[in-house]
Amino acid sequence: MERTLFEPEHEHFRESVRTFLDRHVIPNHLRWREQRRIDREAWTEAGRHDFLGISMPAELGGGGVDDFRFNVVLSEELAAIGLALASSFGIHTDVVAPYLSELASEQQQQRWVPAFCSGELVTAIGMTEAGAGSDLAAIRTTASREGEDWLLSGSKTFITNGMSADLVVVAARTGEASRAISLFAVEAASPGFERGRKLEKAGQPEADTAELFFENVRLPADALLGEVDRGFAAMMERLPQERLHTAVSNVAHAGAALASTLVYVKDRRAFGRPVGSFQSSRFLLAELATELDVTQAYVDRCVELHVEHRLSPIDAAKAKWWSAEVQNRVIDACVQLHGGYGYMTEYDVTRAWLDARVSKIWAGSNEIMKEIIGRDLGLGDPHPA
Repeated sequence: MERTLFEPEHEHFRESVRTFLDRHVIPNHLRWREQRRIDREAWTEAGRHDFLGISMPAELGGGGVDDFRFNVVLSEELAAIGLALASSFGIHTDVVAPYLSELASEQQQQRWVPAFCSGELVTAIGMTEAGAGSDLAAIRTTASREGEDWLLSGSKTFITNGMSADLVVVAARTGEASRAISLFAVEAASPGFERGRKLEKAGQPEADTAELFFENVRLPADALLGEVDRGFAAMMERLPQERLHTAVSNVAHAGAALASTLVYVKDRRAFGRPVGSFQSSRFLLAELATELDVTQAYVDRCVELHVEHRLSPIDAAKAKWWSAEVQNRVIDACVQLHGGYGYMTEYDVTRAWLDARVSKIWAGSNEIMKEIIGRDLGLGDPHPA
C-alpha cells in the first residue's frame, strides 16, 4: 500500500541516511555483531551527517526540527539492517533527546547538547532495575540531599548503551511517595559510578547492554533534570515517543525480513519447483504481507498524531504491543519458509528472529501495554494489590 506519511524532504533525507549506511554501517555490521559493540567512529560519523540531534536546538549543533517523521526515517533505515542499530541509536535520538531538550536548563544544554549532536557523547537512560521493569514506580535507586549536592545509590540493569554511554539519565527515588522520583544526568566519570558486566543476550549482540551501579555518587545540584519528585510524570509524558519509536522499528525490521524471504522462496526449490509456488507458501506470504500493511497504516497514523502532539499513551501502547506481535509472527514464519537454513545464524532472517524476541518485553512489556489499554476501557482490577 502506498504510504502518505512523508513529504519530499523526508525522502531526500532517507537517501542521505541510506548513503551513510552503505558507506559506514553495512560494511561493518557483521563485525560489530562479532565484537559485541558498535564502533565509536560510527557515532561520530552519524554526528557529522547531522543524524543524532534532529530535534535539538540549532544553535547548539542540532537540527532544530520539530518533525518526528525525520526520526522515523532514520529508525526505519537502521532497523531494516538490524534491530540493534535502531535500538542503540534510537535510545540516543528518540528516548534521551527529549529529556535534554525539554527538561534540561540552558546551562545544562550548553554543557551536553553539542557533544550529544556530534556523537562525541553517547547517552543511555537508566530506568529498569532488577525488581522494577515495566513498574517504574517500584524503583529502589535513591538520591538524597547532602547540602547542595545529591548522593545517588542503587543499580540499574538491561541498560542499552550501558557500556559505552558517557551520560546516563537516571531515575531515582527522592521521596517517600510511590511516584516521588527525580531524574539526574550522571556523567560516566563520576566517582562511585561503575559499570557491571556486559550482559549476554539471545540477540542483538552489537547493542551493548549492561548493569550500572551507583555507590554514593555525589552529584551537583545542576545534575537534576527538571523538578524534584516530578521524574515519574516526566517519564510518563515521554514514554509514548519511546513506544512509537519501538513500533516504527518493529515494522521496518519485519518488512526487511519479509522482503529477503520473498527473494529466497522464488529461488529455493523443493520437489522440482520454487518453494514460493506452493499454495501453502503463497497463502502464508499473503497473510504476512497483509498484516504488515495494516500494521504499517496504524503506526503511520500514530506518527501523524505525534507530529501534531496529539498521540495518546493508549494509542502508543496499542502500536507498541501489536507491532511487536506482528513482527515476531512474521519473522518466525520467514524462518520456517527458509527451512533448515532458517536456523543458521549466517542468514539475515535468523539473526532478525533472534533480535526481534525482546521487542515484546522492552519499552513496557506487551502485557503491561494491554493493561494500560484495558484500564482505559474502564476495566480496572477490582482487587488491586
